[in-house]
Amino acid sequence: MSERIVAIIRKVNSFLNGIVWGWPVIILILATGLLLSVRTGFLQVRRFKDSLASTIVPAIRGLGKKNKSRSDNSVSQFEAFATAISGTVGTGNIVGVISAILTGGPGAVLWMWISAFFGMVTNYSENVLGLYFRKKNQNGELSGGAFYYIANGLKWRWLAYVAAVFCLLASVGMSGVQTNKISGSVSGALDKAFGLSDPALVKFIISAVVAGFTGVIILGGIKRIGRVASMLVPFMSLLFITLSVIAICMHIGNVPGAFGLIFSKAFTFKAAGGGVLGYTFASVIRKGMARGVFSNEAGLGSSVIANSASETREPVKQGLWGVFEVFLDTFVICTLTSLTFLTTFDMSSLSGAENDTEMAITMFETNFGSFGVAVYSVILPMFAFTSVLAWAYYGEKATEFCFGRLGDRGSKAAVTVFKSIYILLIAASTFITSDLVWEIDDTFNGLMAIPNLICLVALSGLVGRITRNYYDRQNGKKPEPMLSAYPDLNEEFKHDMEAQAASESG
Repeated sequence: MSERIVAIIRKVNSFLNGIVWGWPVIILILATGLLLSVRTGFLQVRRFKDSLASTIVPAIRGLGKKNKSRSDNSVSQFEAFATAISGTVGTGNIVGVISAILTGGPGAVLWMWISAFFGMVTNYSENVLGLYFRKKNQNGELSGGAFYYIANGLKWRWLAYVAAVFCLLASVGMSGVQTNKISGSVSGALDKAFGLSDPALVKFIISAVVAGFTGVIILGGIKRIGRVASMLVPFMSLLFITLSVIAICMHIGNVPGAFGLIFSKAFTFKAAGGGVLGYTFASVIRKGMARGVFSNEAGLGSSVIANSASETREPVKQGLWGVFEVFLDTFVICTLTSLTFLTTFDMSSLSGAENDTEMAITMFETNFGSFGVAVYSVILPMFAFTSVLAWAYYGEKATEFCFGRLGDRGSKAAVTVFKSIYILLIAASTFITSDLVWEIDDTFNGLMAIPNLICLVALSGLVGRITRNYYDRQNGKKPEPMLSAYPDLNEEFKHDMEAQAASESG
């Protein structure tokens, strides 16, 4: 009987997963990105230099400097970005990209870039709306996300609850799935190095340690999560980027051929391995675009939750961080993974049936030997751990939204219950043995996109108006600032900006 129930669940989930990571939603994501690009005058191109100049450049210059103007209930723009990027830059940037190449061929990389091009403005728009419709919770913290702009912008509260429930379920599943990857990776490396007598016990101990660290961090709220993310994300990203660049330089003569494969196979009816797999042109597109969307999460409405906690009062400023977020995730990290893989291996010798996880380890081992395996065993758990932290915050905010009508005390109690369950599931992740758990969580992750995309299309005009309002003010015009959808918060934010400007000029 239980096997029949599992089979039914698997069948239903497979059907839903085929929709949320298949053509219907991929087309909707691309169409939404195209619409938002038109509404903003292709901001991802015109304002890309502005994005770099107003995001990562001042963040690097400000490292180590204390921001005296920051509220006790907010995080810096960089900390909000780091939390958001920690949820998107993960194991999928390595293993997932390799999987897309193996199953869809090298041409999938080009379609991954195309999805990211439109994803830059989609993520920008999510951040703009997230900050514009965010509210202050009972602790004075700024809370936002797709469910807030669906409820207060689109005014479809029922759809907002649907989005929040999908987010809550995805975050709960993410706690166990990601920790399982951490314990499996670390215990595997230890077993290979020392020969463990009881790997299962070691995996449980690792999961318990991860649960302890996670508990200490998430109980400190977004400020503690932001501080940890702002330290780990630059380190793990730079480590991976450095190794990838070195590996590519070691095979520099293969780089032209790698780009040749990416562009030539993007428009062919054959896949890798001399066409043995016989994948169609449509499959190449789908694999690449699905990987791009899954990696940078533009359109899912997840990273906007972290960005909404930013101290900045200007929605467009945090929106520009969203442009850079997708650029870093896909155009930098995923591209480096692709080039490292394509320059390291001869695609004609691969059948396409290779295991993506094993190929990822082999890629590091081939280029750097045992040192590469050791570094990979550090990078993978670190990517997974930061994802655990980010999704803990996403689930917390979804819980807060769902139970907000119970009042401050009821909402706090619900958040406490969520955090407790989240931590317990991390400790219990050792016992996750079925792939069905990963598949279900993957489906809930994708289901978040549908209500979010509907709202982005409906509010695309508002995104354009907020963008024009910001740049009009930057160019010396005096329109009423569009900082918040709520008159009281709009006035408060205006006052904060005027006070900060006076402090800086004085």
